[in-house]
Amino acid sequence: MLPDVRGTTPATVPFPIHEARRRGRQSAPTRPLTKNVFIIGLNDFHHQKLKRLRGAQDIAFHGLIDPAKVYETEEFDIPGMLKEAEDKLNAFDGTIDAIAGYMDFPVSTMLPILCNKFGTRTTSLESLLKCEHKFWSRSVQKEVIPDHIPNFTAFDPFDDNALPKIGESGLSFPFFVKPIKSSGSRLGFRIDNPEDFDHAVEKLRADIGTISTPFNYVLDQAELPDEIKSVDGRYCMAEQIIGGRQCTVEGYVHEGEVVPYGVVDSIRYPQVLSFFYYLYPSNLPARVQDKMAELTRTIMSHTGFNNSAFNIEYFWDEVSDQIWLLEINTRISQSHCDLFEKVDGVSNQQVTVDLALGRRPDMPHRQGAHNVAGKFFYRVFFDDATVSGVPDKQQIEAAQAKVPGTYIAPQVKVGTRLSDLPEQDAYSFAIAYIWMGGKSQGKLLWNYEQVIKSLHFQFDIDE
Repeated sequence: MLPDVRGTTPATVPFPIHEARRRGRQSAPTRPLTKNVFIIGLNDFHHQKLKRLRGAQDIAFHGLIDPAKVYETEEFDIPGMLKEAEDKLNAFDGTIDAIAGYMDFPVSTMLPILCNKFGTRTTSLESLLKCEHKFWSRSVQKEVIPDHIPNFTAFDPFDDNALPKIGESGLSFPFFVKPIKSSGSRLGFRIDNPEDFDHAVEKLRADIGTISTPFNYVLDQAELPDEIKSVDGRYCMAEQIIGGRQCTVEGYVHEGEVVPYGVVDSIRYPQVLSFFYYLYPSNLPARVQDKMAELTRTIMSHTGFNNSAFNIEYFWDEVSDQIWLLEINTRISQSHCDLFEKVDGVSNQQVTVDLALGRRPDMPHRQGAHNVAGKFFYRVFFDDATVSGVPDKQQIEAAQAKVPGTYIAPQVKVGTRLSDLPEQDAYSFAIAYIWMGGKSQGKLLWNYEQVIKSLHFQFDIDE
């Protein structure tokens, strides 16, 4: 199992963690000056969690870029957002001590650009892209952990001969396709036959521009190898199907030291690709978690990623005892923040903020109020529909009150067209997120069932 604190072993830590903390306190006899930390896309939910972090009394958190511009849309004007952020930072009357974020694209890719301009800490843009550019990332992974990645190839969805070329690479049905840069499961498709591929290509050609245009702007800011320059944001990946029990290893790199610190299980609805809930801590065997930690240290050291948080998604095929690396994300998972707070005592935003300030993360372990915690995705499986009714504030509060510590975040309102929701997979629509804690996984699931009985959404379903 991952070590209890910071994921390191005695051989890699010069003195015990509690001793490091004691020495740190002794070396700071006076109260530090307030630090100004700017968070891209800061919303109220996460602002409250940030204010409960260790040392937060000495930090002023400032929002940078409206969260609606980076999260509630699929149209990303990265040059415009960077200018907006730079103007606000240049006008700020005080020190700019850190710039951070907890969201996926485009926030993750804007951070190195902003931090470089204002002299704050994060990883380099090139090392970040070695993780986020899916073809580059797979190529780097193949160099050091080839037995734990699937067969893959890049293809141009606008090439009418793309399918034969994929076959020439050694891939055969079934395989999975997704954009070179995406987030969540957006524009990801399982391909079992040529008809599936034609359907996926039609969708990719129609929608990939919303990703490729902003991502190509980021690629233009980086120094890329020639073999990567030719595989720009308009390209896609085809990969061998991998599967098993899915999980995410949350970790960070501090001054070159790679530290995995927690594993979260990702549990899907039966027979579909849509996520049902995230569970922390993981139920995977300790030896499997340890092997994932070893792989994590190997690949993240190889990328050159440094002084930033990350997470890596894995599959464990229980039948063959095979571990597969699915993808690397260059930030904490915001979906996991409440889980860590419930189980460990504070949100893993602690890692993000400490690293941005140049500190070794001071992340507690198992000091929270709950043994387990989950984030549930309350979904509908329509082809499309329009929302005609949602629970009101009083109904939401009544549902939350059924289980103390529950937080419900509806993702729709009356009039919402489900197909207009951002960050959805190809098979369902998440209409609410529900965070809960409990004594056990079984009790957590029981509590969830009681809560959703009080949530009544209505839809006008397409014929």
